[in-house]
Amino acid sequence: MNKRNITKFITVCACLACTSYASAQVNASDSVMSHAKGNRLSVGGYGEVAMSRNFYSDNIYRYSKPSQYKNDPSHGRFDIPHAVIYLSYDFGKGWTMGTEIEFEHTGTGSAVEQEYEEAGEWEQEVEKGGEVELEQFWIQKSFGKAFNIKAGHIVVPVGLNNAHHEPLNFFTVYRPEGENTILPSTWHDTGISIWGKSGDFRYEALVVAGLDAFNFSRDGWIHDGAGSAFEFKVANKYGFAARLDNYSIPGLRLGISGYYGNSMHNTYPHDLEGETITGEKKTYDNIKGTVAIGSFDFTFKRFNWIVRGQADYGYVGEAAVINDIKRTRAKVSNAPYSSLPVGKNAVAIGIEGGYNIFSQFHKLREDNQKMYVFGRFEYYDSYIPAPEQAKYEFTSKKNLSFGLNYYPLPQIVVKADYTHRFLKSQYNDEPSLNIGIAYEGFFL
Repeated sequence: MNKRNITKFITVCACLACTSYASAQVNASDSVMSHAKGNRLSVGGYGEVAMSRNFYSDNIYRYSKPSQYKNDPSHGRFDIPHAVIYLSYDFGKGWTMGTEIEFEHTGTGSAVEQEYEEAGEWEQEVEKGGEVELEQFWIQKSFGKAFNIKAGHIVVPVGLNNAHHEPLNFFTVYRPEGENTILPSTWHDTGISIWGKSGDFRYEALVVAGLDAFNFSRDGWIHDGAGSAFEFKVANKYGFAARLDNYSIPGLRLGISGYYGNSMHNTYPHDLEGETITGEKKTYDNIKGTVAIGSFDFTFKRFNWIVRGQADYGYVGEAAVINDIKRTRAKVSNAPYSSLPVGKNAVAIGIEGGYNIFSQFHKLREDNQKMYVFGRFEYYDSYIPAPEQAKYEFTSKKNLSFGLNYYPLPQIVVKADYTHRFLKSQYNDEPSLNIGIAYEGFFL
């Protein structure tokens, strides 16, 4: 076999591997089982390196006193947002296990942080650069293509970003900002999942530990609600999630997903939110803090185009009461909860589209290189208050991004984007320039 044929053979193998991997990316919770047939052990992962230059102030008062910080100098950052290792094993007879270990922002250590909700107070954090998380750890029994059951720590696939969060599934250097702001990302929790595929449909239904209302906030809505400051996850309440995807139209995936569960009385100690006794009931026994989320998303990949979009809307019941409780109880004995208010609703809408311009050049097309020119627009608001709640209009944002994604190989992408964040007229807009490189694939 001559050198040219060897090159073609390697390219074809890479394409087949990427195609197999992409087809397995029906849902992020399946990704660790995307191994080649015949291999019991699978090893893979993904990672991102990013550089940013932000042309706006990073002062904590830039929203409360925007005129004072309008001409502040730009600031830059280097980051490794995610570095993930997949490990999975097929025991046989339908029994498999999967794990996903993630290092965020280079790991953990000791560092200082400036707390925005504490008027800029500096605090010592055992969290240098980020954290190490076990995002998936489950054991699964497969009874057939249409019915599988897994138990353990699993991805909650609500929204486009959670179901398809790997870096080859979005154009921007960083994960799409709207969903990444208002929802846990990547949303992972301990519970049980039932999923399967039938015809042109894939379904999944989950029961997981409930969210904690004391970790909700103005700037992130329920983003931190799935976390835990303890060595265990409190599960006094449970959450129910579901997702349904359809593939009837070639190149098009349509998905709907949702979540429902109560978030109050799901902290430790159990009675923290109501120590005062009225008769035989505690003050806030009847407060549920119901969380309901609905989401629609799609991905279209055909004719050298990739177009993705999503719309999410969420509701927190009795948000104003929860805020009162947080102010009076959550800070008792320096309890590890957010003191920021949470809005009754939150929304995130986004759409992006990119065209592979290398498809028009025969040599580059044959070499399987790709260059997507893309644009993205999104609107989100992490704090939509009830009538009796205070207003914070800087939480409403619009983002416009455009840039390039270059694929020298199917598993590697070099990204660059210019993003302009538009706020209400009384605030200063926030433009930034971002450059990154990412990989995603299986090594065994």
